[in-house]
Amino acid sequence: MSLGPLTVEKTYPVCRTFLDSNVWGEVASEYQSFGDGTTFSDVLSRRLGKFGLPPFLPELARIEETIADIRSYNYHFPDSVDEPMPNPSIRLVMSSWGGLASLIGDDATTDMPPEKREETVLVWRHPENGAVLCRAATDEDLLVLKLVSESVDPRDVAAMGGIPVRAVLDAVDRVAESGLLLRPPSLIRRDREDVVYAGVDDQFVVAPFFTIQWHITQACDLHCRHCYDRSRRRQVTYDQGINILDDLVAFCRDRHVRGQVSFSGGNPYLHPDFYALYEAAAERGFVTAVLGNPVKKEWMRRTVDIQKPAFYQVSLEGLPDYNDYIRGKGTFASVMAFLPVLREFDIPSHVMLTLSRENMDDVVPLAEILRNCADSFTFNRLAQVGEGTRIPVPTAMEYRHFLTEYCEMAQTNPVMGIKDNLINILRHETGETLFGGCAGFGCSAAFNFLAVLPDGEVHACRKFPSFIGNIYEQSVGEIYDSDAASRYRRGTSACRECPIRHVCGGCLAVLYGQGCNIFSDRDPQCFLKE
Repeated sequence: MSLGPLTVEKTYPVCRTFLDSNVWGEVASEYQSFGDGTTFSDVLSRRLGKFGLPPFLPELARIEETIADIRSYNYHFPDSVDEPMPNPSIRLVMSSWGGLASLIGDDATTDMPPEKREETVLVWRHPENGAVLCRAATDEDLLVLKLVSESVDPRDVAAMGGIPVRAVLDAVDRVAESGLLLRPPSLIRRDREDVVYAGVDDQFVVAPFFTIQWHITQACDLHCRHCYDRSRRRQVTYDQGINILDDLVAFCRDRHVRGQVSFSGGNPYLHPDFYALYEAAAERGFVTAVLGNPVKKEWMRRTVDIQKPAFYQVSLEGLPDYNDYIRGKGTFASVMAFLPVLREFDIPSHVMLTLSRENMDDVVPLAEILRNCADSFTFNRLAQVGEGTRIPVPTAMEYRHFLTEYCEMAQTNPVMGIKDNLINILRHETGETLFGGCAGFGCSAAFNFLAVLPDGEVHACRKFPSFIGNIYEQSVGEIYDSDAASRYRRGTSACRECPIRHVCGGCLAVLYGQGCNIFSDRDPQCFLKE
């Protein structure tokens, strides 16, 4: 049975825009007079010459027919899949005209008229929101769909194409985000049966990435007055490092997440095998980052030649006098001279400050200095651990006052990042949208993050002793699934009834540094009303 007039117009709305009312009425009537088997695109093909229709119109109609067909079919998408697979609703429309897909949808444009060239158009239903989408297939789309459908290892694709594995995995991420792929859900997720996380949006409880902060050496060219660990530890060997990276590959594959390795120390560049370990991480497809000190420009060039870091984090503790008092004479100037080097290599620069009562008044003026020099400037609260025990910290009310001023100034200074969990208290009080806190999920100790020390010790957080295993004796999975790691993930029971627990949880390192029970006491700088 052919379609009625209203249905024809609803099915081919874009084609309709190319015909005046009289021509549309005649073509639609002719289509309705045919029985089954004749498509609207067939009718348009027969009448191109008679009505002087645009030559691409029949193929545009075929795309719209495909869209209507997918909309009419009730696709059943599985609740989850064990391996990545192409979206079963995908339809390919081969066209001899390019640019037709750009005429369709909410982002439609007529700026570039169709042109005579071959093009493959993808039409599919998004597995999450049910929207029927249409776009011209890119080489990336087709490559990713092929490697997934044929179960090709991304490392093999990278080797054949002479490109980094990370580039292949990034492409898979982009195609999956469009809904063209179905992928297993991340298994790095909070316990939904826990009342704290019941009803909380997935963005705060499901992590797509897993990060190890890898302290490959304790060697450091600085001796900061607030250093939390000056202990002597043997540094990781190259062979041990390769075993760690291979184990992390398996863990990320099993938990269906991407992996990130943030190289740190001490100063990671002082490890004799830094570049070899960095390259090994890149070869395995990990996102890489560096948390370190300023280094020579040649060292950065060599790093970028392997893989550009996702970011490079350096530290400043305040204005020049106070910073150099804490970190050593000349270190302020050294960081300021290094920031342009990072910009030259297009590496995002993160400047981190450790906040105490002594440098609170330096923060906003320092942010002004960094406004056009760094990509982001944030702070962590001082954990009074190691050599930082002698440095005073603000009271809860002092900290509230500081945060209020900081957040106000951040509205006009884009370099000032919003990071500390307790900022969510201010947002909660004013009804503003909450953000993910320190690492996107409130306190992320042993959740989407582990700290690995040079001697193999694994800690839930690097800023205080939080031992949960040894990576030379256990796998990442065994450590992550341990009772010790689970206990840190649960955090302090004092936050169990808090309405913003999922994006806060305080800071366990601050609790530890002030002699509190990290599993039962409240963050001493928390200013949320009871």
